[in-house]
Order: sequence, then C-alpha cells, then structure tokens
Amino acid sequence: MIDYQLNDPAKGRVSYTDLKRHWWLISVFMPLLPLSGVFLFYQTGEQFMLLLPLCGYIVIPILDWLIGSDTNNPPEEIVPQLDADPYYRWLTYATVPLHFVVLIIMCYVVASNPLSLWAIFACAIVAGGYSGLGINTAHELGHKNTSIEKSLAKIALAVPAYGHFCVEHNRGHHVLVATPEDPASSRMGESIYAFVLREIPATFMRGWELEAARLTHQSKSLWSWHNEILQSYLITFLLQGGLVWAFGWIMLPFLAIHNIWAWFQLTSANYVEHYGLLRQKNHNGRYERCQPHHSWNANYIVSNLALFQVERHSDHHANPSRRYQSLRNFPDLPELPNGYYGMYVLAYVPWLWFRVMDRRLLELPHIQSDLSKVNIDPRKRETIRARYG
Repeated sequence: MIDYQLNDPAKGRVSYTDLKRHWWLISVFMPLLPLSGVFLFYQTGEQFMLLLPLCGYIVIPILDWLIGSDTNNPPEEIVPQLDADPYYRWLTYATVPLHFVVLIIMCYVVASNPLSLWAIFACAIVAGGYSGLGINTAHELGHKNTSIEKSLAKIALAVPAYGHFCVEHNRGHHVLVATPEDPASSRMGESIYAFVLREIPATFMRGWELEAARLTHQSKSLWSWHNEILQSYLITFLLQGGLVWAFGWIMLPFLAIHNIWAWFQLTSANYVEHYGLLRQKNHNGRYERCQPHHSWNANYIVSNLALFQVERHSDHHANPSRRYQSLRNFPDLPELPNGYYGMYVLAYVPWLWFRVMDRRLLELPHIQSDLSKVNIDPRKRETIRARYG
C-alpha cells in the first residue's frame, strides 16, 4: 500500500491510504469474464456454459447487498497526489485492448463451433454486455484532458460501435442533464423500454449535430478526419468489417445483436442515474448549475470496483473531470437501493421499478413530494398527479 502524505498549514500532517488500490484491478479484468464461459464450454462441451458470465447480473447485486457500501472519501488535500499517481491511469489504459480481445475470441467461438441458434444469440448478448463496459471505460477516459486518454476513449468506443458517445455525452448530456430537454435523462413514469426508444436515436442525432456545429465553427468539413465521431467509427469499420471477412457472414447478425445489447447497457445506466431528477430554472430562465443531488448515487463496494466507481455519479456530474479514484460521497444524496447491476434487473421489470423508485424519488429531501421538482414523463403526468399529487 502507498501512503499519501502532506503537511497542511491548517490541519498539520494529512495522510491517506487507498485500501482499494489493488482492488481496482477488478475493473480491468471485468471485460474478460466472457472467457470463463468459453473455457468451460471447451472443457465440458456444454453450450449452456457460454451463459455463465450472465450470472454477473445476479451475483454482483447479491455481493453488493452482503458486503455493503463504502462512504469514505479521500482527504481533499491528498487528491492532487492521488490524481497524479500514474497507476490509476494505467488501469484504464490496460482495459481498452481487452475489449478487443474478448470480442475477437467470442467471434471465433461462434464461427468455429456448430452452435445452436440460441447459443449464438447467447454469445452475442454476453459479448455485448461486456463490450458495454467498454463504453464505461471510454466514459472515464473521455472526460480527461490528455490527448492519450481522449484517443483511447475513441478506440474503446469502436468495439460496440458507439463512436458518437463522447461528443454527445460531454457536450450534450452534461450540459442538459436532469432536464426535460436531455434525451439521456429518464423521467418519472417512463419505463426503460420507452426510454431506450427515445434515448438511443436522440443521442445519436445530438452527437452529430454538436460535432457538425463545432466543425462548422472551425470552417472544417463534417466529412473529414477532423470529425471525432468518424475517427471512432472508422476503427469500428476496420474491426467489425475484419471480423466479417475473417469469420463469415454469420458475423453480421452476431455483431448487430452484440452492438445493440452493448448500447442497451449504456441506456440502462443512463436510466438509473437520473430517473425523475430535475434541475430548477433560475429567474433568468436558465437551469441552475448541476449539483450532486441531480444524480442518483451508489456507494456499493463490489459494483463500484467493477465499474471504475461510476456509481458515485453525483460527484461525477458536479465535477466531470474528477478521476474515478477521487470521486466523493456527500450527505443527503439520492441513493440507489443497490448497485447498477441490481438496478438494471429492477428496471427490466417496470412495475417493480416504479414501485421501488417512485416513492424513493418523492421522499428525497429536496423534493418532499413536490411534483414541480420532478422530471415527469408528459404521457404519465396526469396519472402521476392523480396518484401522488
């Protein structure tokens, strides 16, 4: 363990040891979990072994419940040292090529074995679920100001063919988060299945509109190498086109399912991160600055170790460039009842999600059942007002 220290004029000697320092390796190795199913498939010959990595959607929520939360924060005086430690950056760097390796191996398994249709579909879902983690890796990298991290973010996004993400997320979602104008902020009464039909096409279009506006302002062509979205999609074309060339036409439906499920994992995260939360407008008609209570937070140890602590989302949106190892917890935040994997499963059953989350939303200290402070699905507004108003 490394002990970070300094002498503060006001506080005296300040020291901090990151007890999770080596546990962050879980985030690096999470994308490799599909290979556990591949290994057992080759050992036993049983196709159902390929489904094994999907157990993460059950095992991780149980571990979050059993092991619990960590609400500790690193001392602010130590954060500059913590952020300057290259170890944490190298963990995110090392994760990027693993997403490529796993997708290529999963494609090889599908192409070189006489699998049933359900097994091929299962492999696509498994590969897509863990390629969705690539968007999470890109999320951490894409918020940073170094050229290598921004470049690696584009490379990681090439695996699930989601190259517009960083442009849309940084310049769109972070500007309008927790407002009705943001397609990546879910609304009270909106199911995840309604949300996905609104979010995926709208964020895609917004990403292109934002990049077009940037390039127009710089007097550059949209269809040029200067387009950051095209840079990522070119890598996607080379990667996935190469997989079709190497392994045959079976890759077309396989990769389509893989990509869509990876996108849906991001949609699942967006859905749980801002459900029903609403920024208020100031007297000048502009939205208030994003505060920690405009995002749902989770301090669960296991799922945060698996996701580069993205579940401390409240601090992330209030301070987007803050690195994962330094993200903080605050009192009186909107708190999720489980980590992201558990919340995904809950969201996939809408009536159960509404039963758990709607009351939790209305009981937040800054809302206190005031529906004017809630981002409500317009189609459900009257129903919600009749029930809770």
